Amino acid sequence: MSAEQNKAIVRRWFAEMINTNNAGIAEELIDTHYVNHFIPDQTGPAVEQQIMTMFFSAFPDLEGTIEDLFAEGDRVCVRLIWRGTNHGSFNGMPPTGKYVAFGTTNIFRVVNGKIAENWPQVDMMSLMQQLGAIPAPGQ
Repeated sequence: MSAEQNKAIVRRWFAEMINTNNAGIAEELIDTHYVNHFIPDQTGPAVEQQIMTMFFSAFPDLEGTIEDLFAEGDRVCVRLIWRGTNHGSFNGMPPTGKYVAFGTTNIFRVVNGKIAENWPQVDMMSLMQQLGAIPAPGQ
């Protein structure tokens, strides 16, 4: 597949995940042997559904905005800004009611029209600071 076709698959993944919180899209677009290196000891679409559930349960109004998306060969890189309000528990913390904005960068590997691998970088430091779990610099 071309880099443009791979970009379209990743765009669709985020459009359906972000706009509709459609966990079922994972079954369609994620390879059965998929590895998300955020949770590397599990494979398949269920891994992505687990991650989606973790974030959307804690931030039901979570929205992501794609800031950059580019591809070369079978790799697609996406930089997003996520925004939402913490209305559910997250990482064992009770809901704070705080509005947060944090970034992620994902590098996907797309094979035969399916997302086969994901190397996400989540700005957890900023997220946890905004939730009050760890102090921000200078505090």
